[in-house]
Amino acid sequence: MNDVCPHCGVKYEVEPGYFYAAMYVSYALSVAEIVSVSVAIAILTGSESPWLYLVGLAVTIFVFAPFNFRYARLILLHFLTPKISYDPRYELALEIGEKDQESKKNKMN
Repeated sequence: MNDVCPHCGVKYEVEPGYFYAAMYVSYALSVAEIVSVSVAIAILTGSESPWLYLVGLAVTIFVFAPFNFRYARLILLHFLTPKISYDPRYELALEIGEKDQESKKNKMN
């Protein structure tokens, strides 16, 4: 993961250990997925076999692990962190800076 955003320059890790909170978000996502799959298995099969549920839940955990890893951080950054916000003035300043650099190159040529 990048230390700063290549587009807007925001520093991702606001404080040491900041992304440990993403584990809690990932846990919440996992619980929601597991409950959903458990209810779906119960409704679709009507089985009371614990092995069916264990296999279904293990597959769910492994299939959704990459999704949870990536999107837990995104949810933490975009929705649960009031300190980090997007400043459109930065993008405007970046565009102006790029235009200035282009005009300087054109003058030198």
